[in-house]
Amino acid sequence: MKQTTYKTADMNVWQGRTDTDEGPLALRWHQQVQSLFGNAPAGVALLGFCSDAGVRRNQGEPGAAAGPGALRCAAANLSWHGSRPVYDGGDVICHEDELESAQAIYAEQVARLLNEGHKVVGLGGGHEIAFGSFSGLMQHLQAQGTLPRVGIINFDAHLDLRRSARPSSGTPFNQCAHLCEQLNTAFHYTCIGVSRCHNTAALFERAAELNTRIVHDEQLLSWNPIPLFDAVDMALAEADVIYLTICLDVLPASLAPGVSAPAVRGMDMGLLEAALDRILASNKVMMADIAELNPSRDHQSLTARVAARLLARLAG
Repeated sequence: MKQTTYKTADMNVWQGRTDTDEGPLALRWHQQVQSLFGNAPAGVALLGFCSDAGVRRNQGEPGAAAGPGALRCAAANLSWHGSRPVYDGGDVICHEDELESAQAIYAEQVARLLNEGHKVVGLGGGHEIAFGSFSGLMQHLQAQGTLPRVGIINFDAHLDLRRSARPSSGTPFNQCAHLCEQLNTAFHYTCIGVSRCHNTAALFERAAELNTRIVHDEQLLSWNPIPLFDAVDMALAEADVIYLTICLDVLPASLAPGVSAPAVRGMDMGLLEAALDRILASNKVMMADIAELNPSRDHQSLTARVAARLLARLAG
């Protein structure tokens, strides 16, 4: 009997410092994030994906199922600078190895929130969240009529294009490619921060077959952002709608130790933020997520705090 479920938000996690004496300009996230209710004005909806199943299948370190809760706790005390409502849309909780069921339920919730007019930001969870996010976005777009050109921009040390009979945290973009083939639409995939040392020749072969645009971690130099910005601009030009996903292992282990596979080199945080600003300025992002936060491997909640900073940027 399947036990994977969707659960509405537990608003008790949204707690933090209150600066009452400083008035309405001293608000923090925990004072502004609302529980999602029917007919809520359009805003940003957070949706958690509590799953270790994909990481386990990919022979990684489990613990990412607790990622959405840790990210919320880290975000709760951030200073508020938002201009639109932010809602907590709850969690899809993957029971044991029920990954396919969890991805389907998550996709349904993403599509529902998009249909209600919200921009959705997913909170992972392993990077298996990506197929659920993309599937939900495509369900929403299909319901609107003719499919627009959809592009994927993934910040990740790994291509996650593994060919396998069973989905995992290593297969989501190969699954997305298959879904695009089924829908008779082009697959546009850009992966930024790829480590040559941590992707096999088979993965690069699959990337070439799919015309994947790759920016290697060695190309990401703070004194020369041109390769990064060129890739971002090309990805934006070929799509009408963008699905943006950030795997936290794209950052160096000194900033993001709390992931399944910490990066030796990684991408500079300033470059990542500059690239995100460039992408968000296009107003093409309808769906975004943050993946691979593993609190059991985190040091002083550093990775969670980095993820919270990125979340605030994605939420605008």
